[in-house]
Amino acid sequence: MTVLLQKTSTAKTPTKGRSSKASTAAQALTPITVVDRASFQALAPSLPTATRNWLAAVGFTGAADSHALVPGADGRLGEVFAGVAHAAHPFALSALPQALPEGVYALNEALGLTVAAEQAALSWELGSYQFDLYKPRRRAPAQLQLQSSPEVQRGLAQATAICATRDLVNTPAEHMGPEELAQAAQVVAKQHGAKFKQIVGDALLKHNFPAIHAVGRASTRAPRLIELNWSGVAASASAKAPLLTIVGKGVCFDTGGLDIKGAEGMRQMKKDMGGAANALGLAALVMACKLPVRLQVLIPAVENSIAGNAYRPGDVIKTRKGLHIEIGNTDAEGRVVLSDALAYASEGKPDLIIDMATLTGAARVALGAQLPALFSKHFDTARDLVDLGLKLDDPLWHMPLWAPYKSGIESTIGDIVNTGKSALAGAINAALFLEYFVNENQDWLHIDLFAWNDTARAGRPIGGEAQTIRTLLNYLEQRYAA
Repeated sequence: MTVLLQKTSTAKTPTKGRSSKASTAAQALTPITVVDRASFQALAPSLPTATRNWLAAVGFTGAADSHALVPGADGRLGEVFAGVAHAAHPFALSALPQALPEGVYALNEALGLTVAAEQAALSWELGSYQFDLYKPRRRAPAQLQLQSSPEVQRGLAQATAICATRDLVNTPAEHMGPEELAQAAQVVAKQHGAKFKQIVGDALLKHNFPAIHAVGRASTRAPRLIELNWSGVAASASAKAPLLTIVGKGVCFDTGGLDIKGAEGMRQMKKDMGGAANALGLAALVMACKLPVRLQVLIPAVENSIAGNAYRPGDVIKTRKGLHIEIGNTDAEGRVVLSDALAYASEGKPDLIIDMATLTGAARVALGAQLPALFSKHFDTARDLVDLGLKLDDPLWHMPLWAPYKSGIESTIGDIVNTGKSALAGAINAALFLEYFVNENQDWLHIDLFAWNDTARAGRPIGGEAQTIRTLLNYLEQRYAA
């Protein structure tokens, strides 16, 4: 954790004070003045002449994600000026932790813009993130001291969930198979007092999850259905609390099966469990924020491998719901495993089902890496989520469940085929496929996400990413507000 919590405040301006964190040796605090272009232009004339001249010499203008180190009279670092796009941005300070010299810093709000406590904690922690399981950090990130508050704790909780999601996606499949993903889910359950269980291997057939078993049976690592259950309300009221079910696609590696992917398409398939990682991240936030719901998390975890017992193109697979899926392509496996999980979720008649999946390349062609596709039965809900995502800089984009396209996934020998008749509307076809396994009157959100940053931005390094979980948390808080 690179945010240090101060329990009491002894000064309004953080110019040279002491860190109150007991486990940290007393250190001088270096103040950070946060500005944008407009506020810096207004502030500059009032700065000391030496400071103003120094900032002009190094070309600092308050541009977003820029900073300037200003020396003190003794030649050591005296203060920092940091530029932001706007102070409420969730990545406002993310460019600083790995760029500033090691040490402890504090925000000089008496001089610059005020960064809200939640955004300060969130952006600093996300800017400190680095996946260092195999390659050690070259240096420790700078630390930021903030006064402890519920807002800071909320920011830290979000950052913790996001970083844990990134770690799961970034971990190579060698060390993140179905069993390891189950272990990660078990850790989340233990942290928040949730119940954990799993159905593994051939037991999936006994418990009527044949589609999950069919996709995962060719791997030496047994397929499984992972389940978490949690109630954030008192036992006397738990039966009346709404049930929220979150489903995450957990394909820990996808070769494409017998319809094998090319080398380029297979390169990043460790991230094909990104839906499961995001589902766990969202679930952790629901539990950490103690939403007044009963929570169920379902993760069908498999490895889509090639062996003599692999499922084949042309096979017809019976599902938990009783529908028969014709396999048009073994590389469209995500919707097959989700079919059983969504059918099982619907049996509990939850208030809402949210499924998250790295489901289609078509969604990425349409919307790119940064915009997950959102499918909803209710336009008003979808529009509210899009607006909320834009407000929180955690976006998603509404796409239609266009019923006339269902004719494209009809099968001549089964009830439904897992590929469309053409490459057109691939993301919509996949969503329509999933809709068959959700009860007609069931409220349901389907999110087709990338779970990956393909370019680096402040606080968002290349690699695994949590997408939409901040937006969904805020939406759920509004939906289930007391």
